[in-house]
Amino acid sequence: MKAISLQSGSKGNCIYVETSGARFLVDAGLSVRETARRLALVGRRLSDIDSLLLTHEHTDHSLSVGGISSRYGIPVYVTAATEGALACRGLGAGLASVCRFSPGDCLEFGSVRVETVPTPHDSVEGSVFVIEDGGLRLGILTDLGHVFDGLGRVVRSLDAVFLESNYDSGMLKRGKYPAFLKKRITGPGGHLSNEESAALVADSGRVFSWVCLSHLSGENNTPDTAVETHRQIVGAQQDIHVAPRDRVGELLVVSKADE
Repeated sequence: MKAISLQSGSKGNCIYVETSGARFLVDAGLSVRETARRLALVGRRLSDIDSLLLTHEHTDHSLSVGGISSRYGIPVYVTAATEGALACRGLGAGLASVCRFSPGDCLEFGSVRVETVPTPHDSVEGSVFVIEDGGLRLGILTDLGHVFDGLGRVVRSLDAVFLESNYDSGMLKRGKYPAFLKKRITGPGGHLSNEESAALVADSGRVFSWVCLSHLSGENNTPDTAVETHRQIVGAQQDIHVAPRDRVGELLVVSKADE
């Protein structure tokens, strides 16, 4: 199983995942043209995508879901509430095929399984995904809201993970964001801090094949700060990457985690 972040953060999110039996996009927060261009940079094509998995309706995750689906005939896996929210935002027009799921469902694509996990993020019905192929488990865990019950159990089951590490607590506290926005980010429907993300990794008791820190804030975090926080809490043994906010990330290959 291989994965590439095409972009991660408030300006757009999209992750490409390649398994033995299916090729996925998780989210569609870039334009159709830019998504195609970035896939081409890594030798892939939008026309080869089998399914698009949508986490929630926020525009930085759903901008081109209708355009990609209609132009390339790609089925979109989405909850009913999210589909309705997309229609209200004018983003769901032209979907070639809609496959609805309820958060908590397990989706099957031949030998590949996708577990859907409900989140308390401030969307209508947010979900994150665990993709399992050949005994390997990849988590795509961003826009989590807070460290909710059961999240640690999900993390402990993984071999590799894209994990939200949105903000540095000190930078957010000292930063220029208005009080209501700071409250939203740190509240139960917001995002995870570097410290919360690192604690999830440390508490898992595993050495993942890799951890890719994702959805970093451009105002209240930096890649160096996020990695250093994880190094302090997790230790040096863990392979840690950062999903870029403005470009394609590196190709990451999932292998078995050490326990």
